[in-house]
Amino acid sequence: MKKMIEIDGSFQEGGGALLRVSAALSALTGKAFHMENIRVRRPKPGMMMQHFSAARAIANLSGAQVNGLKLGSTQITFIPGQLRGGKIKVDVQTAGSTSLILQALIIPALFAPETVEIEIKGGTDVQWAPSVDYLSHVTLPILRSMGASVKLELLNRGHYPRGGGLIRAITKPVGKLKPLTIHELKVDVIKGISHSTRLPRHVAIRQADSAQKTLRSAGFEVEIEVKSDDNGLSPGSGLVLWSEYKGKNIPRVGASSLGKPGKPAEIVGREAATEILSYLSRGAALDQYMGDQIIPYMAISGSSSVKISRLTNHTLTNIYAAEKFTDCHFHVEGSLGEVTLIEVE
Repeated sequence: MKKMIEIDGSFQEGGGALLRVSAALSALTGKAFHMENIRVRRPKPGMMMQHFSAARAIANLSGAQVNGLKLGSTQITFIPGQLRGGKIKVDVQTAGSTSLILQALIIPALFAPETVEIEIKGGTDVQWAPSVDYLSHVTLPILRSMGASVKLELLNRGHYPRGGGLIRAITKPVGKLKPLTIHELKVDVIKGISHSTRLPRHVAIRQADSAQKTLRSAGFEVEIEVKSDDNGLSPGSGLVLWSEYKGKNIPRVGASSLGKPGKPAEIVGREAATEILSYLSRGAALDQYMGDQIIPYMAISGSSSVKISRLTNHTLTNIYAAEKFTDCHFHVEGSLGEVTLIEVE
């Protein structure tokens, strides 16, 4: 067997992202790895349900042999087999993020020999993770511009604390991704989705109205769709905004805010609007969240160059993982918190 890649799970932000990205790139490249110190600096160290679920799903997709795959484990050995097509079902059993698990699965699924259909049950709109609307309107259009074939369907929203949301994604084999070169942001309209679940419809309307007022006062055209339903297990609300330019897929940035008990809907709207305005003022093609999501795809495609609005430890963590599993080298021109140019050499 080839030499095992050793990874320090406490590198940089030391969160679950390093495990997810490492497992995804291991499944894609066929390179085995061993990781120690998984989330050791967190209040509850080791794998939580969503990290466990992501690693198990990627192992299933790649026929991997895995040691240490259990809740609370701070180490894992992952020896991938052959990627396969077919159906993958994941039930996080909590409000753990469906989006974070899907992000990891898409990386190897695009290179499976056949179509992969993925269903994930859990949280679709939760703290510390991109919402399903962000994936649909920011992440996936950018990946499609690289040649990725991914369809995403929201079947049911899931909020904290019970989750119960359901998403379905279908990926088709691509063989090869095109390099991505995007630097400057151009915007002619800001679009969005304001939603409420098991709450009065006026909550979603007030979120949208508040965001529109803030954005229009800054001189932007705004189109926000209001959605309301009673299908979720837990009540919740949120707003996702994204930029578009003459109907083209890229470049675009996104921002969001979630409701919670005692938080006025007007504040939700204003938070999301203020966040996207901060990205727009910086003029970079990608926001900070897409800045870390795009790293594995840059490593896969090679020769890519992007400008992101704010460099984060998440981005540096993903670069660390990408350089472990591929032959690429990243050049980072910028400091934490600054507009940064990232290139693959």
